Amino acid sequence: MTEPWVALEPGADPAERVRMLQRAHETFAAAGTVPRPVRSVVADSWRRSARAGVGPDGTADVELSDGDLGAYRAEHPLARVMPLFRELMGTFAADGEHLLAVCDEHGRLLWVEGHPATRREAGRMNFVPGARWAESAVGTNAPGTAVAVDRPVQVFAAEHFIRRVQPWTCAAAPVHDPRTGRVLGAVDLTGGNGLAHPHSLGFVQAVARAAESQLALLTPENTAADRPGLTALGRDEARFVVGGRGIRLSRRHSEILVLLARHPEGLTGDELLCALYEDESVTPVTLRVEMARMRGVLGPGVLASRPYRLTVPVESDVDAVERRLRSGAVTAAAAAYTGPLLPASQAPAVVRLRRRLADGLRTALIARRDPDLLADWAHTAWGEDDIDVWRALAAVRPTASVLARLAALEDELTAPSRWSRPADR
Repeated sequence: MTEPWVALEPGADPAERVRMLQRAHETFAAAGTVPRPVRSVVADSWRRSARAGVGPDGTADVELSDGDLGAYRAEHPLARVMPLFRELMGTFAADGEHLLAVCDEHGRLLWVEGHPATRREAGRMNFVPGARWAESAVGTNAPGTAVAVDRPVQVFAAEHFIRRVQPWTCAAAPVHDPRTGRVLGAVDLTGGNGLAHPHSLGFVQAVARAAESQLALLTPENTAADRPGLTALGRDEARFVVGGRGIRLSRRHSEILVLLARHPEGLTGDELLCALYEDESVTPVTLRVEMARMRGVLGPGVLASRPYRLTVPVESDVDAVERRLRSGAVTAAAAAYTGPLLPASQAPAVVRLRRRLADGLRTALIARRDPDLLADWAHTAWGEDDIDVWRALAAVRPTASVLARLAALEDELTAPSRWSRPADR
Protein backbone atom coordinates (compact mmCIF):
# COMPACT_ATOMS: atom_id res chain seq x y z
CA MET A 1 0.00 0.00 0.00
CA THR A 2 1.45 3.34 -1.03
CA GLU A 3 -0.45 5.56 1.44
CA PRO A 4 -0.30 4.28 5.05
CA TRP A 5 -3.02 6.66 6.26
CA VAL A 6 -5.67 5.28 3.86
CA ALA A 7 -7.37 2.04 4.89
CA LEU A 8 -7.89 0.37 1.49
CA GLU A 9 -5.87 0.75 -1.69
CA PRO A 10 -7.81 0.95 -4.97
CA GLY A 11 -9.08 -2.44 -6.09
CA ALA A 12 -8.79 -4.12 -2.68
CA ASP A 13 -11.55 -6.53 -1.66
CA PRO A 14 -13.13 -5.14 1.56
CA ALA A 15 -14.48 -8.54 2.66
CA GLU A 16 -11.12 -10.25 2.24
CA ARG A 17 -9.36 -7.39 4.04
CA VAL A 18 -11.80 -7.72 6.95
CA ARG A 19 -11.02 -11.43 7.28
CA MET A 20 -7.30 -10.79 7.16
CA LEU A 21 -7.54 -8.07 9.80
CA GLN A 22 -9.62 -10.26 12.09
CA ARG A 23 -6.97 -12.99 11.93
CA ALA A 24 -4.23 -10.43 12.54
CA HIS A 25 -6.10 -8.93 15.48
CA GLU A 26 -6.54 -12.34 17.11
CA THR A 27 -2.84 -13.07 16.57
CA PHE A 28 -1.90 -9.81 18.25
CA ALA A 29 -4.32 -10.39 21.15
CA ALA A 30 -2.87 -13.87 21.73
CA ALA A 31 0.82 -13.40 21.00
CA GLY A 32 1.49 -9.68 20.87
CA THR A 33 2.88 -9.85 17.33
CA VAL A 34 1.52 -7.96 14.33
CA PRO A 35 1.40 -9.80 10.97
CA ARG A 36 3.02 -7.88 8.14
CA PRO A 37 -0.09 -6.95 6.06
CA VAL A 38 -1.36 -4.70 8.89
CA ARG A 39 -0.65 -1.04 8.13
CA SER A 40 2.21 0.49 10.11
CA VAL A 41 0.00 3.24 11.55
CA VAL A 42 -2.40 0.57 12.86
CA ALA A 43 0.36 -1.72 14.14
CA ASP A 44 1.94 1.15 16.07
CA SER A 45 -1.45 2.09 17.49
CA TRP A 46 -2.16 -1.50 18.59
CA ARG A 47 1.15 -1.57 20.44
CA ARG A 48 0.43 1.77 22.15
CA SER A 49 -3.03 0.53 23.08
CA ALA A 50 -1.64 -2.64 24.66
CA ARG A 51 1.01 -0.68 26.57
CA ALA A 52 -1.76 1.57 27.92
CA GLY A 53 -3.52 -1.49 29.33
CA VAL A 54 -6.51 -1.41 26.93
CA GLY A 55 -8.23 -4.78 26.57
CA PRO A 56 -9.87 -5.93 23.31
CA ASP A 57 -13.17 -6.46 25.12
CA GLY A 58 -13.25 -3.07 26.82
CA THR A 59 -15.64 -0.19 26.32
CA ALA A 60 -15.56 3.60 26.46
CA ASP A 61 -16.43 5.41 29.68
CA VAL A 62 -18.78 8.38 29.69
CA GLU A 63 -16.96 11.08 31.62
CA LEU A 64 -19.27 14.07 31.11
CA SER A 65 -23.04 14.26 30.91
CA ASP A 66 -25.91 16.72 31.16
CA GLY A 67 -24.94 20.13 32.52
CA ASP A 68 -21.25 19.28 32.92
CA LEU A 69 -21.01 18.30 29.26
CA GLY A 70 -22.86 21.41 28.14
CA ALA A 71 -20.67 23.73 30.19
CA TYR A 72 -17.45 22.09 29.01
CA ARG A 73 -18.19 22.08 25.31
CA ALA A 74 -19.63 25.60 25.36
CA GLU A 75 -16.21 26.76 26.54
CA HIS A 76 -14.24 24.64 24.07
CA PRO A 77 -12.72 26.45 21.07
CA LEU A 78 -14.28 23.99 18.60
CA ALA A 79 -17.76 25.15 19.63
CA ARG A 80 -17.18 28.18 17.41
CA VAL A 81 -16.82 26.03 14.29
CA MET A 82 -19.61 23.51 14.95
CA PRO A 83 -21.93 25.43 12.57
CA LEU A 84 -19.27 24.99 9.88
CA PHE A 85 -18.94 21.26 10.59
CA ARG A 86 -22.72 20.85 10.35
CA GLU A 87 -22.87 22.85 7.12
CA LEU A 88 -20.10 20.88 5.41
CA MET A 89 -20.73 17.41 6.82
CA GLY A 90 -24.21 17.25 8.31
CA THR A 91 -26.16 16.38 5.14
CA PHE A 92 -23.50 13.93 3.99
CA ALA A 93 -23.59 12.14 7.35
CA ALA A 94 -27.38 12.01 7.53
CA ASP A 95 -27.92 10.91 3.91
CA GLY A 96 -25.19 8.30 4.04
CA GLU A 97 -26.31 6.92 7.43
CA HIS A 98 -23.01 8.08 8.92
CA LEU A 99 -22.15 10.11 12.01
CA LEU A 100 -20.38 13.43 12.35
CA ALA A 101 -18.33 13.41 15.56
CA VAL A 102 -16.04 16.01 17.11
CA CYS A 103 -13.66 15.26 19.98
CA ASP A 104 -11.43 17.44 22.13
CA GLU A 105 -7.65 17.24 22.41
CA HIS A 106 -7.96 14.40 24.93
CA GLY A 107 -10.13 12.23 22.70
CA ARG A 108 -13.34 13.03 24.59
CA LEU A 109 -16.35 13.19 22.27
CA LEU A 110 -18.10 16.55 22.41
CA TRP A 111 -20.66 16.18 19.63
CA VAL A 112 -22.03 13.12 17.84
CA GLU A 113 -24.67 13.90 15.20
CA GLY A 114 -26.14 12.25 12.12
CA HIS A 115 -28.54 9.51 11.08
CA PRO A 116 -30.84 8.61 14.02
CA ALA A 117 -30.60 4.83 13.56
CA THR A 118 -26.83 5.01 13.27
CA ARG A 119 -26.67 7.11 16.43
CA ARG A 120 -28.72 4.55 18.34
CA GLU A 121 -26.45 1.75 17.14
CA ALA A 122 -23.32 3.73 18.04
CA GLY A 123 -24.79 4.48 21.46
CA ARG A 124 -24.60 0.77 22.30
CA MET A 125 -20.81 1.03 22.31
CA ASN A 126 -20.84 4.42 24.11
CA PHE A 127 -19.92 6.39 21.01
CA VAL A 128 -21.81 9.31 22.52
CA PRO A 129 -21.06 12.88 23.63
CA GLY A 130 -19.07 12.93 26.86
CA ALA A 131 -17.43 9.53 26.30
CA ARG A 132 -13.65 9.27 26.24
CA TRP A 133 -12.38 7.75 23.00
CA ALA A 134 -8.71 8.52 23.50
CA GLU A 135 -6.42 5.84 22.14
CA SER A 136 -5.12 5.24 25.66
CA ALA A 137 -8.69 4.55 26.83
CA VAL A 138 -10.28 2.47 24.05
CA GLY A 139 -7.42 1.66 21.73
CA THR A 140 -7.16 2.28 18.00
CA ASN A 141 -9.98 4.44 16.58
CA ALA A 142 -9.96 7.31 14.11
CA PRO A 143 -10.65 10.34 16.37
CA GLY A 144 -8.48 9.05 19.23
CA THR A 145 -5.62 8.00 16.96
CA ALA A 146 -5.78 11.20 14.88
CA VAL A 147 -5.27 13.19 18.08
CA ALA A 148 -2.54 10.82 19.29
CA VAL A 149 -0.44 11.00 16.10
CA ASP A 150 -1.58 14.46 14.94
CA ARG A 151 -2.41 13.19 11.44
CA PRO A 152 -5.56 12.46 9.42
CA VAL A 153 -6.23 8.72 9.58
CA GLN A 154 -8.76 6.07 8.59
CA VAL A 155 -9.50 3.05 10.76
CA PHE A 156 -11.22 0.21 8.96
CA ALA A 157 -13.21 -2.64 10.55
CA ALA A 158 -10.96 -4.96 12.59
CA GLU A 159 -8.19 -2.36 12.62
CA HIS A 160 -10.11 -1.08 15.66
CA PHE A 161 -8.49 -2.42 18.82
CA ILE A 162 -11.72 -3.11 20.71
CA ARG A 163 -13.79 -5.92 19.20
CA ARG A 164 -17.19 -4.31 19.63
CA VAL A 165 -16.04 -1.39 17.47
CA GLN A 166 -14.81 -3.58 14.61
CA PRO A 167 -18.07 -3.48 12.58
CA TRP A 168 -17.43 0.24 12.07
CA THR A 169 -15.14 2.32 9.86
CA CYS A 170 -14.14 5.91 10.56
CA ALA A 171 -11.99 8.72 9.20
CA ALA A 172 -10.78 11.65 11.27
CA ALA A 173 -8.47 14.65 11.01
CA PRO A 174 -6.99 16.81 13.79
CA VAL A 175 -7.95 20.47 14.08
CA HIS A 176 -5.29 22.93 15.24
CA ASP A 177 -5.28 26.32 16.88
CA PRO A 178 -4.30 28.55 13.92
CA ARG A 179 -2.16 30.79 16.15
CA THR A 180 -0.24 28.28 18.26
CA GLY A 181 -0.48 25.07 16.24
CA ARG A 182 -1.79 23.21 19.30
CA VAL A 183 -4.18 20.31 18.61
CA LEU A 184 -7.68 21.35 19.69
CA GLY A 185 -9.34 18.04 18.84
CA ALA A 186 -10.48 16.15 15.75
CA VAL A 187 -13.42 15.97 13.34
CA ASP A 188 -14.58 12.48 12.42
CA LEU A 189 -16.89 10.57 10.08
CA THR A 190 -18.06 7.21 11.44
CA GLY A 191 -20.20 4.64 9.68
CA GLY A 192 -19.98 1.54 7.52
CA ASN A 193 -17.17 0.09 5.43
CA GLY A 194 -18.00 2.40 2.56
CA LEU A 195 -16.04 5.11 4.39
CA ALA A 196 -12.82 3.17 3.75
CA HIS A 197 -12.41 5.18 0.54
CA PRO A 198 -9.59 7.71 0.05
CA HIS A 199 -12.22 10.39 -0.62
CA SER A 200 -13.57 10.22 2.96
CA LEU A 201 -10.12 10.85 4.42
CA GLY A 202 -9.56 13.76 2.04
CA PHE A 203 -13.01 15.10 2.93
CA VAL A 204 -12.45 15.23 6.70
CA GLN A 205 -8.99 16.69 6.16
CA ALA A 206 -10.46 19.47 4.01
CA VAL A 207 -13.13 20.15 6.63
CA ALA A 208 -10.47 20.36 9.36
CA ARG A 209 -8.48 22.88 7.29
CA ALA A 210 -11.63 24.92 6.69
CA ALA A 211 -12.30 24.96 10.44
CA GLU A 212 -8.76 26.20 11.12
CA SER A 213 -9.23 28.98 8.57
CA GLN A 214 -12.48 30.04 10.22
CA LEU A 215 -10.90 29.98 13.66
CA ALA A 216 -8.18 32.29 12.35
CA LEU A 217 -10.84 34.73 11.16
CA LEU A 218 -12.71 34.52 14.46
CA THR A 219 -9.54 35.11 16.50
CA PRO A 220 -7.90 38.40 15.52
CA GLU A 221 -4.11 38.42 15.60
CA ASN A 222 -3.83 40.74 18.57
CA THR A 223 -6.57 39.23 20.76
CA ALA A 224 -4.37 36.82 22.70
CA ALA A 225 -1.66 39.42 23.21
CA ASP A 226 -4.09 42.01 24.52
CA ARG A 227 -5.78 39.71 27.04
CA PRO A 228 -4.13 39.99 30.49
CA GLY A 229 -2.95 36.62 31.73
CA LEU A 230 -1.21 35.29 34.83
CA THR A 231 0.88 32.12 34.99
CA ALA A 232 1.67 31.07 38.55
CA LEU A 233 1.53 27.27 38.66
CA GLY A 234 4.78 25.39 39.07
CA ARG A 235 6.89 28.53 39.44
CA ASP A 236 7.98 30.74 42.34
CA GLU A 237 7.95 33.92 40.26
CA ALA A 238 4.75 34.41 38.29
CA ARG A 239 4.60 35.72 34.74
CA PHE A 240 2.08 38.44 33.93
CA VAL A 241 1.18 39.34 30.35
CA VAL A 242 -0.57 42.65 29.71
CA GLY A 243 -0.74 44.75 26.56
CA GLY A 244 1.44 42.24 24.73
CA ARG A 245 4.20 42.68 27.32
CA GLY A 246 5.43 39.79 29.47
CA ILE A 247 6.54 40.67 33.00
CA ARG A 248 8.38 38.38 35.40
CA LEU A 249 7.26 39.31 38.90
CA SER A 250 9.11 39.11 42.18
CA ARG A 251 7.88 36.54 44.68
CA ARG A 252 5.98 39.08 46.76
CA HIS A 253 4.45 40.72 43.70
CA SER A 254 3.49 37.26 42.44
CA GLU A 255 1.60 36.60 45.66
CA ILE A 256 -0.17 39.95 45.52
CA LEU A 257 -1.23 39.55 41.90
CA VAL A 258 -2.53 36.01 42.49
CA LEU A 259 -4.68 37.27 45.36
CA LEU A 260 -5.97 40.33 43.52
CA ALA A 261 -6.84 38.20 40.48
CA ARG A 262 -8.90 36.01 42.83
CA HIS A 263 -10.71 39.05 44.21
CA PRO A 264 -11.74 41.34 41.34
CA GLU A 265 -13.83 43.33 43.81
CA GLY A 266 -10.59 44.29 45.54
CA LEU A 267 -8.98 43.84 48.96
CA THR A 268 -8.42 46.41 51.68
CA GLY A 269 -4.96 47.04 53.06
CA ASP A 270 -5.80 45.10 56.23
CA GLU A 271 -7.15 42.16 54.21
CA LEU A 272 -3.99 42.04 52.10
CA LEU A 273 -1.79 42.20 55.21
CA CYS A 274 -3.55 39.19 56.71
CA ALA A 275 -3.40 37.29 53.43
CA LEU A 276 0.30 37.95 52.84
CA TYR A 277 2.02 38.00 56.21
CA GLU A 278 2.04 35.60 59.13
CA ASP A 279 3.92 38.18 61.16
CA GLU A 280 1.36 40.57 62.60
CA SER A 281 4.07 43.15 63.24
CA VAL A 282 4.26 44.03 59.52
CA THR A 283 2.89 47.55 59.20
CA PRO A 284 0.54 49.08 56.57
CA VAL A 285 3.45 51.31 55.54
CA THR A 286 5.39 48.24 54.39
CA LEU A 287 2.47 47.14 52.26
CA ARG A 288 1.98 50.60 50.75
CA VAL A 289 5.64 50.73 49.72
CA GLU A 290 5.32 47.27 48.11
CA MET A 291 2.18 48.29 46.23
CA ALA A 292 3.87 51.45 44.94
CA ARG A 293 6.73 49.35 43.59
CA MET A 294 4.29 46.94 42.02
CA ARG A 295 2.37 49.75 40.32
CA GLY A 296 5.62 50.83 38.68
CA VAL A 297 6.34 47.28 37.49
CA LEU A 298 2.88 46.68 36.02
CA GLY A 299 2.65 50.03 34.32
CA PRO A 300 0.00 52.73 34.46
CA GLY A 301 -3.69 51.97 34.73
CA VAL A 302 -3.44 48.34 35.92
CA LEU A 303 -3.47 48.61 39.71
CA ALA A 304 -5.92 50.78 41.66
CA SER A 305 -6.25 51.45 45.38
CA ARG A 306 -8.94 51.95 48.05
CA PRO A 307 -9.42 49.01 47.86
CA TYR A 308 -6.43 47.51 46.10
CA ARG A 309 -7.73 45.98 42.88
CA LEU A 310 -6.87 45.24 39.26
CA THR A 311 -8.56 47.50 36.76
CA VAL A 312 -8.66 44.77 34.07
CA PRO A 313 -9.97 41.19 34.30
CA VAL A 314 -7.08 38.73 34.54
CA GLU A 315 -7.27 35.10 33.46
CA SER A 316 -4.90 32.89 35.45
CA ASP A 317 -3.83 29.28 35.00
CA VAL A 318 -5.34 28.64 38.46
CA ASP A 319 -8.73 29.75 37.09
CA ALA A 320 -8.36 27.38 34.13
CA VAL A 321 -7.72 24.35 36.35
CA GLU A 322 -10.59 25.19 38.70
CA ARG A 323 -13.04 25.80 35.86
CA ARG A 324 -12.23 22.45 34.26
CA LEU A 325 -12.55 20.65 37.57
CA ARG A 326 -15.97 22.20 38.15
CA SER A 327 -17.14 20.99 34.74
CA GLY A 328 -15.84 17.48 35.41
CA ALA A 329 -13.12 17.74 32.75
CA VAL A 330 -10.48 16.03 34.89
CA THR A 331 -8.16 15.20 32.00
CA ALA A 332 -8.16 18.81 30.82
CA ALA A 333 -7.63 20.04 34.40
CA ALA A 334 -4.65 17.73 34.85
CA ALA A 335 -3.16 18.94 31.56
CA ALA A 336 -3.48 22.57 32.68
CA TYR A 337 -1.93 21.88 36.11
CA THR A 338 1.80 22.44 35.62
CA GLY A 339 2.70 22.28 39.30
CA PRO A 340 1.82 23.68 42.72
CA LEU A 341 0.85 27.33 42.97
CA LEU A 342 3.92 29.49 43.85
CA PRO A 343 5.49 26.49 45.65
CA ALA A 344 7.95 28.53 47.75
CA SER A 345 5.33 30.99 49.00
CA GLN A 346 4.48 31.02 52.71
CA ALA A 347 1.79 33.69 52.42
CA PRO A 348 -1.16 32.23 54.37
CA ALA A 349 -3.79 32.85 51.68
CA VAL A 350 -1.54 31.47 48.93
CA VAL A 351 -0.76 28.36 51.00
CA ARG A 352 -4.49 27.72 51.48
CA LEU A 353 -5.22 28.18 47.79
CA ARG A 354 -2.27 25.98 46.80
CA ARG A 355 -3.45 23.14 49.03
CA ARG A 356 -7.08 23.46 47.97
CA LEU A 357 -6.23 23.33 44.28
CA ALA A 358 -3.85 20.38 44.58
CA ASP A 359 -6.19 18.42 46.87
CA GLY A 360 -9.15 19.01 44.58
CA LEU A 361 -7.27 17.77 41.53
CA ARG A 362 -5.69 14.72 43.18
CA THR A 363 -9.07 13.74 44.68
CA ALA A 364 -10.61 13.91 41.22
CA LEU A 365 -7.76 11.85 39.74
CA ILE A 366 -8.14 9.15 42.39
CA ALA A 367 -11.89 9.02 41.84
CA ARG A 368 -11.46 8.84 38.04
CA ARG A 369 -9.14 5.79 38.31
CA ASP A 370 -7.55 6.53 34.95
CA PRO A 371 -4.14 4.80 34.96
CA ASP A 372 -2.53 7.32 32.59
CA LEU A 373 -3.65 10.34 34.61
CA LEU A 374 -2.60 8.72 37.90
CA ALA A 375 0.78 7.75 36.46
CA ASP A 376 1.35 11.27 35.16
CA TRP A 377 0.72 12.69 38.65
CA ALA A 378 2.73 10.00 40.46
CA HIS A 379 5.83 10.63 38.36
CA THR A 380 5.99 14.38 38.99
CA ALA A 381 8.09 16.07 41.64
CA TRP A 382 4.94 16.87 43.63
CA GLY A 383 3.41 13.41 43.25
CA GLU A 384 6.37 11.07 43.71
CA ASP A 385 5.67 10.66 47.45
CA ASP A 386 1.86 10.84 47.25
CA ILE A 387 1.00 7.46 48.72
CA ASP A 388 -2.75 7.78 48.07
CA VAL A 389 -2.15 8.32 44.37
CA TRP A 390 0.33 5.43 44.24
CA ARG A 391 -2.23 3.18 45.93
CA ALA A 392 -4.86 4.20 43.39
CA LEU A 393 -2.40 3.60 40.55
CA ALA A 394 -1.47 0.17 41.90
CA ALA A 395 -5.14 -0.78 41.94
CA VAL A 396 -5.59 -0.09 38.22
CA ARG A 397 -2.05 -0.70 36.89
CA PRO A 398 -0.29 -3.19 39.21
CA THR A 399 3.02 -3.37 37.34
CA ALA A 400 6.20 -4.44 39.13
CA SER A 401 7.63 -0.91 39.21
CA VAL A 402 4.40 0.59 40.58
CA LEU A 403 4.08 -2.06 43.28
CA ALA A 404 7.73 -1.63 44.24
CA ARG A 405 7.37 2.13 44.61
CA LEU A 406 4.20 1.71 46.66
CA ALA A 407 5.91 -0.80 48.94
CA ALA A 408 8.79 1.63 49.50
CA LEU A 409 6.41 4.45 50.39
CA GLU A 410 4.48 2.25 52.81
CA ASP A 411 7.73 1.15 54.43
CA GLU A 412 8.68 4.79 54.92
CA LEU A 413 5.25 5.48 56.39
CA THR A 414 5.42 2.67 58.95
CA ALA A 415 9.13 2.86 59.82
CA PRO A 416 9.80 4.56 63.17
CA SER A 417 11.56 7.89 62.95
CA ARG A 418 15.18 7.81 64.08
CA TRP A 419 14.36 10.72 66.37
CA SER A 420 11.66 8.73 68.19
CA ARG A 421 13.68 5.57 68.83
CA PRO A 422 14.70 4.94 72.43
CA ALA A 423 18.35 5.60 73.19
CA ASP A 424 20.67 2.58 73.35
CA ARG A 425 21.55 1.48 76.85
